[in-house]
Amino acid sequence: MRFAIIIQYITPQHLISRLIGKLASSHLPWLKNLFIKIFLQKYPVNMQEAIEPNPFNYKTFNDFFTRALKEEARPIAHIKNSYISPVDGTILQFGNIEEELIKAKGFAFTANTLLGDKAIAEKFRNGNFLVIYLAPHNYHRIHLPIYGKLENMFYVPGKLFSVRPEHIDTIENIFARNERVVNIFSTSAGTMAVVLVGAMIVGSIETTWHGVVTPNSSSQIASWDYTKQYYTFDQGTEIGKFKLGSTVILLFTKDTITWSDKIKINQPIKMGEIIGSEI
Repeated sequence: MRFAIIIQYITPQHLISRLIGKLASSHLPWLKNLFIKIFLQKYPVNMQEAIEPNPFNYKTFNDFFTRALKEEARPIAHIKNSYISPVDGTILQFGNIEEELIKAKGFAFTANTLLGDKAIAEKFRNGNFLVIYLAPHNYHRIHLPIYGKLENMFYVPGKLFSVRPEHIDTIENIFARNERVVNIFSTSAGTMAVVLVGAMIVGSIETTWHGVVTPNSSSQIASWDYTKQYYTFDQGTEIGKFKLGSTVILLFTKDTITWSDKIKINQPIKMGEIIGSEI
């Protein structure tokens, strides 16, 4: 394990991720079919949930990886004042933000470090957070947990360490060090952040209103202000996708969410299932 971590420090993370992203977007039938075949042999993918169940009918590996699902495959729990999981994955951690400190998987980092904006981070003081890891076999589209209006988006440059659970405990503050896309929404219960964390070999992160946000060659934080535009999304609306897997972190302002007693650390969860309710 230690050797695997050392390799991550010395490899050109962004270059490798971009090269793999290029290969994953190839339209060469023999190449994309080879990738898909290997992937299906390694991971338990349920293709019967997909709108297109034949994996080899997708034009690229990325198209296969970000496949759309049948509506009935992920029913939305439309219960009044509820929050739903934005993705399929495994709950790594959830709980209270202590002042501005987020403690996840044994390490602590501040909301300001994670979000890249001090004023917005201050809104989450003494709030709540939840971390969901997306394994390679999971559905990789991202949906909104509750009705909201988009206010801001930030691109925060960083590393691309692997976010596999076994690596998180050994790479300090990994979520606040990796490249990420921060999306800020206003909701009926307050401000909510949906943070899309990049990782090794993640081909790109996209949002439905912007398109491809990463890969991004900038070494500076980039921001987009949507406060004067009217981007609103119903609960469960698709807002983005990962081309190859990663992690989503949700932040909620103080006294706005009560966690469901059904969610547990290390528990698998599916998009649409309830994670909590408005206070």
